[in-house]
Amino acid sequence: MQIMKTTIQFITTVFCSISIISCKSQTVGLVADGAELNQLSNEYSFTEGPAADINGNIFFTDQPNDKIIKWNEADNTLSVFKEPAGRANGLYFDHEGNLLAAADNKNELWRINSNGLVDTLITNFEGKKLNGPNDIWVDAKGGIYFTDPYYQRPYWERTEPEITENRVYYLSPDMKNITIAVNDFIRPNGIIGTPDSKTLYIADIGDGKTYSYSINEDGSLKNKTLFTEMGSDGMTIDNKGNVYLTGEGVTIFNLKGEKIHHIPVNEEWTANVTFGGKNQNILFITAKGSIYTLKMNVHGVRYHD
Repeated sequence: MQIMKTTIQFITTVFCSISIISCKSQTVGLVADGAELNQLSNEYSFTEGPAADINGNIFFTDQPNDKIIKWNEADNTLSVFKEPAGRANGLYFDHEGNLLAAADNKNELWRINSNGLVDTLITNFEGKKLNGPNDIWVDAKGGIYFTDPYYQRPYWERTEPEITENRVYYLSPDMKNITIAVNDFIRPNGIIGTPDSKTLYIADIGDGKTYSYSINEDGSLKNKTLFTEMGSDGMTIDNKGNVYLTGEGVTIFNLKGEKIHHIPVNEEWTANVTFGGKNQNILFITAKGSIYTLKMNVHGVRYHD
């Protein structure tokens, strides 16, 4: 019996050791050797919605001050791209290089060209004002998913939503049809998909959970699966398939939904995250009134395999 007990203890120890090594091996090499979190600026009120263009430039919002800011990859400078900016929140580039913006001021979805000219894509759903478009992701066909939670804003005249459900919508690639993609979240927020447009991750920040879905050919979703017991404000994904969630710093999960790394950020709230720079290997983090960068060994998937 003692031999059997010793054998079982040995096997258990080996199994646990392998598990620990496996988890640790996934974190090795995520952050570049010697890299430290760098605060580019803290001059804003509340930063959100970082999005990279094809050249690696980063655009992000300062919602309280109604600005979209551009970080220039070539000379590491920050400048105002658009002001006023519709109280834009989340941003994402479409395949033609236009900047999509969740324009929270009038609860619209905007498409902004390189000169800052605005084309309003959506103003309502079935005649009712949207709650407040928040975060955006574009699939391989050019269809647009966006989350639409209700957060009462001080600059709104209304004090209650016209649509009681907090939904996720899908705008077809031809920009003609808007459909409900998700209708059962408490408060959807962060959203990101895989580069092959087969899987979509959506955070229900109101319920403290993030789910994965399979994407159908028509853009509808199926196979809702709990990814992790953590919600998120903003999200991104790297070339290893790791998913980055925000809130208390940045938490990284592998494909199985296992936490593999945490990036602490010394701010009350970390709102969003994306990859940028020429090689898409710089992590840009928006947190309270600041914008941070961190050099990584992994890279983003929007413009790279």
